[in-house]
Amino acid sequence: MITVQNLSKTYRVPERQPGLRASLKSMLRRTYTDVQAVRDITFSVDSGEIIGFIGPNGAGKTTTLKMLSGLLHPTGGEAQVAGYAPWQRSPDYLRRISMVMGNKSQMMWDIPPLDTYRVLREIYRIPNNEFQNMLDELVELLDMQELLTKPVRNLSLGERMKCEMAAALLHRPSVLFLDEPTLGLDVSTQRRLRRFVGEYNQRHGATIILTSHYMADVVELCPRVILIHHGRLLYDGPLSGLVEQLAPFKLIRLTLSQEQDGYHLPDGVNVIERESGRLVLRSSRAETPTITARLLDTLPVVDLAVEDPPIEAVIDQIYQEGTV
Repeated sequence: MITVQNLSKTYRVPERQPGLRASLKSMLRRTYTDVQAVRDITFSVDSGEIIGFIGPNGAGKTTTLKMLSGLLHPTGGEAQVAGYAPWQRSPDYLRRISMVMGNKSQMMWDIPPLDTYRVLREIYRIPNNEFQNMLDELVELLDMQELLTKPVRNLSLGERMKCEMAAALLHRPSVLFLDEPTLGLDVSTQRRLRRFVGEYNQRHGATIILTSHYMADVVELCPRVILIHHGRLLYDGPLSGLVEQLAPFKLIRLTLSQEQDGYHLPDGVNVIERESGRLVLRSSRAETPTITARLLDTLPVVDLAVEDPPIEAVIDQIYQEGTV
């Protein structure tokens, strides 16, 4: 559904030193610097796939989505989405895609969402029956019946994002770009929107690219992630593979029935935390089953849990080091 080949985007940005002298000088002769937002990235997305597009602030995620949605022309490279070159902005192409940005609104501020939806019905030339059926489905999935007749300015952020999602999907796009759709939302609303995105994908087979700084969004929805940093693609593959590659160990959390001094731990175990009969141990993935069995045989274990390291810690390591 989506193919990207050596895609690049460079901005020419004016710059000047602070102060009145520099300000006057810049009026006569401006100086510019080139900022490479996206650098020669290549990837593809199959029809019906949901991928997480992640990276730190300024990595080039939004710039990439804007090029794929046709809002920006690339500096170099090629892309095809549903068989179209996005930046040609063919009407047939625009009817097949939609984009939701958590920090931008497409709703008309002073009128109810239902009126905005009727405007969108005319723009996309949606037949009345299809429009009503799709609207009913979205209202049910998002539980937003009471929001349709309230002016948008009176809605909370979570309520507005529900309406934004419905507006983006009225014409039933086959490709959906979601740029921070849960930005600023509470945990409950984030969970509901994630559930909605998953159900929409299952019902309509939409291809979805999701960017988010909330790793819960990515973990729940995206079996595959593409990670970029400083505009370069660092990783493309399963999220679980990223964890195994950068954190090849497991955490073992133990609760003992009584505090003991001088107990013996199996070889290959590192103690991460120790407090009041509770232990957090680290062991290699390959040896964890054997070590767990020995712990159960030799210690008065009340509770034991084996966990992967927190995905946030793994992602933060990549952001700090800039490499995988």
